[in-house]
Amino acid sequence: MPRFAANLSMLYTELPFLQRFGAAATDGFAGVEYLFPYDYAAGDIAEQLEAHGLQQVLFNAPPGDWAAGERGLACVPGREAEFADGMEQALDYAAALKCPRIHVMAGIVPAGQSAAAVRSTYVANLRRAARMAAAQGVVVMIEPINTRDMPGYFLNLQADAHALLAEIGEPNVQVQLDLYHCQIMEGDLATRLRQYLPTAHVGHIQIAGVPERHEPDVGEVHYPYLFQLIDKLGWDGWIGCEYRPARGAVVGGTSSGLGWIRDPGRG
Repeated sequence: MPRFAANLSMLYTELPFLQRFGAAATDGFAGVEYLFPYDYAAGDIAEQLEAHGLQQVLFNAPPGDWAAGERGLACVPGREAEFADGMEQALDYAAALKCPRIHVMAGIVPAGQSAAAVRSTYVANLRRAARMAAAQGVVVMIEPINTRDMPGYFLNLQADAHALLAEIGEPNVQVQLDLYHCQIMEGDLATRLRQYLPTAHVGHIQIAGVPERHEPDVGEVHYPYLFQLIDKLGWDGWIGCEYRPARGAVVGGTSSGLGWIRDPGRG
């Protein structure tokens, strides 16, 4: 069965952030991910990982001004220095947390910029980020995100992400395949898995129910079939549970909605 990591930005939000690590471990998770760690000292997070025997599997590089609607800087011309500073900060956290992957968000395409300028900025920034990360053995992740949740986001389709790997040309850049985003934009998830998992270009998978982004046993995607297929294809990476609990919001917290994980291959 796949290895599941709890996304602590979305799961266990009934608890303060640093208490979510223990809750995830109690529920049987061996790995954790989240959006951003930067509001907390790296040492405090590392203590929680150590205390609960958890592996930090992923987090995001700084996205710019999240509250103002920025969703990454990699594609934004004129923000290259800020992007590099953010990557340095992310790598400092990765070293402290022993995290092998950093997701670099592409960003919203700026109004008035040509497609060529945005793409060349993105490729150059990703090459720079990859070379910075390679020095400490970290893999840089790129993720297609759907246009409904993030209108104007630079990267939306799996084929585009995989084509960009070749253009970036750095061996430590991989694709983050979020099946929630992929279902909304493309569908045909089993075909996508068969197409891309054997290439070794996919370094991380994420899941959520579609369309509401709740538990993966709710909605139009039949995840038990996909989990079995992932196993059949021999992919053994982490699967991040990046969803907003629906059942837990009613009673019992996140834990009450984890029945699906006890037998993820059922059906």
